[in-house]
Amino acid sequence: MTLENNNNIENFDIPQEAFDWYDEYAHGIINRRTFIKRLASLTVIGMSTNVLASVLLPNYVQAEQVSFNDESITASYETFDSPLGLGSVKGYFVKPVNLTGTAPAVLVVHENRGLNPYVKDVARRIAKAGFIAFAPDILHTLGGYPGNDDEGRTMQRTLDRVKVEQDFIAAAKYLKNHQLSTGKLGGIGFCFGGYIINMLAARSPEVINAGVPFYGTPAAKELRKNIKSPLMIHLGELDKRVNATWAEYEQDLKANKVDYTMHMYDKANHGFHNDSTSRYDQKSAALAWERTIAFFNKHLS
Repeated sequence: MTLENNNNIENFDIPQEAFDWYDEYAHGIINRRTFIKRLASLTVIGMSTNVLASVLLPNYVQAEQVSFNDESITASYETFDSPLGLGSVKGYFVKPVNLTGTAPAVLVVHENRGLNPYVKDVARRIAKAGFIAFAPDILHTLGGYPGNDDEGRTMQRTLDRVKVEQDFIAAAKYLKNHQLSTGKLGGIGFCFGGYIINMLAARSPEVINAGVPFYGTPAAKELRKNIKSPLMIHLGELDKRVNATWAEYEQDLKANKVDYTMHMYDKANHGFHNDSTSRYDQKSAALAWERTIAFFNKHLS
């Protein structure tokens, strides 16, 4: 696969195995030592193992699309109680600077490593599109995203999954009823966050008005009959792990007459929207984003 990435290393032919191994590493299937050892078995002309690893791992500095100083938005942090969850939720709240009344709201859900800079940037992009955005950090009760994805993944794995889900349910309700919200709520999530959006649509159908899961696994089968909101589902063609769940999920969506659209992006990997790593596919990410904003404009206005 030939790619152009945010690390300024262009036109290297990186084998698909490297991306697949990174996916395994990012999801805790293999550890860092095994990941690096496998990379060392590859031959990529012009790249050492360390350089190859640096290309695959996140580089958040070069991935920023909307500065936190952007004059069209204003950002802050908000915290509220979550008695059924981990105790409290803290998140990144972004709104259009010229907002004088209310606006539709979008919950932004991070991957499996806490609220990293990429997901905060997504929240700013949402606000620039005219919505209010709230991105919770599930690591809040542990001190927040530690600034390192490896440590963030380790921290997130220590949390009670049932309470984690309750925190996101609480966040969705909080945002829907926020004083700046019109009461229309969308949700967008990536990987683990994609699962959370699917889960919210199934467990809190009265809260979510439109969901956009990026390469996320579905909610538990027994819950899928509850889904009422329209869904726009984004999948990467090369994402074998998540795509293996799609056929059954689609059967249930059809059986329950859910208004859904699935877009499969040609030759795109899991994480193709994340512009902090070389899995990023600029063309697919841009198209998915254009479709997402149009979807929210349609269903939340």
